[in-house]
Amino acid sequence: MIVLRLLLQTVVLALGQLWVNRVRALLTTLGIVIGVFSTVATVAGTSGLRSFVLEQFESIGASRFVVFGRIPREQPGRFSFQQVALKKREAMGMEAACPSIGRLTAVKGFTAPVQYGDRSERNVRIQGMDEDWHFIEGRAITFGRPFTRTDEEERRLVCIVNDKAIEELGLPADPSGQKLLIDGRRFLIVGVVETKTLPAMFGGGEPLTEVFIPFATADAMKPEPVFGLFIQGTLARPELYEEARAEVTAYMRKIRNLQPDDPDTFRIQFVEQFIEQLNQVGVGITLAATGIVTISLIVGGVGIMNIMLASVSERTREIGLRKAVGANPTVILLQFLVEAIVLCLVGAAIGLAIGFLFVFALGAIPGSPMKNAEVPLWATVLAVGFSAATGVVFGFFPAVRASRLDPIVALRHE
Repeated sequence: MIVLRLLLQTVVLALGQLWVNRVRALLTTLGIVIGVFSTVATVAGTSGLRSFVLEQFESIGASRFVVFGRIPREQPGRFSFQQVALKKREAMGMEAACPSIGRLTAVKGFTAPVQYGDRSERNVRIQGMDEDWHFIEGRAITFGRPFTRTDEEERRLVCIVNDKAIEELGLPADPSGQKLLIDGRRFLIVGVVETKTLPAMFGGGEPLTEVFIPFATADAMKPEPVFGLFIQGTLARPELYEEARAEVTAYMRKIRNLQPDDPDTFRIQFVEQFIEQLNQVGVGITLAATGIVTISLIVGGVGIMNIMLASVSERTREIGLRKAVGANPTVILLQFLVEAIVLCLVGAAIGLAIGFLFVFALGAIPGSPMKNAEVPLWATVLAVGFSAATGVVFGFFPAVRASRLDPIVALRHE
């Protein structure tokens, strides 16, 4: 109880001393303020941007992947376009050979003229896929029905359009049962799929007119190898992307008869891979912020040591008087040490206040990617803890010097 009362009195005395020299104290704590503000702003900014980017990934599905052909940059003249373009047979055998894959579809894309009545569009994006595409893309059917296995097996001339196609071609709100001319062939519209625009960071923008047909039908219309053919799928679980990468790579190299020294003539992209890379970037930014904070706190600590030494010099007679009336050197040491810690904590409080206001202001901007920015508890504890530790480290030497002053010499000090 006596120790707590002594500690409380010491804190009150320290606050009083800071208030007497408030301008000097404020300038002294500037390094601490900057260090704490840097911590809060950087950690909050990283968490806000991470949350924003993850929202973008969620909109396209975290467990999705894409496989497409590529001409290796290592040997650009060795492989032809026909050799690297994906083939239907490669897509058909991939799901069985790769247990880490959940669903999979081959997608063949090309452009063709589309006509409805007297309205036509010259270069409409046509995509051929099977019924699993609906589950992979997660795009709802708003009217009519999705594709079925029968549509694929019988190569039916049926199609699904998006909202943009309805607008551009002047179709009814529910065009099910209407017919379109696609590249000169008459297709029956069986459904309408919602228009889904990719986020800007993935190349999204203004939604396009889209027409979807069964993959087998598209393959019959465009049998030659096209770069527009790619494999799209989802993983059995998002965290299996490394296993899936190894399985798909082994399968594709085997089916393409690539030798051990041959480069890959295909490429695999995983959304989950980008998420992990994002997390690694976040860790790197946090470590960089820690370095900035450390430098700021060291600078602030040197300033605090300097001001505390000056304070000891200014209060030499006071220290001598207290010792003369029986003050314990430990109590004097504690007084100056607590004063240094309180000085650092005041700087930390100011830094936290400015940091929180800064984060709030960024989040309040309309459309800001920082709308979900927040300061985690660990960052606050870390900033305050570092500040208190700085007070202890850089306040200890002045406190020891004050506690060791000779009372006779101190009382003679002018």
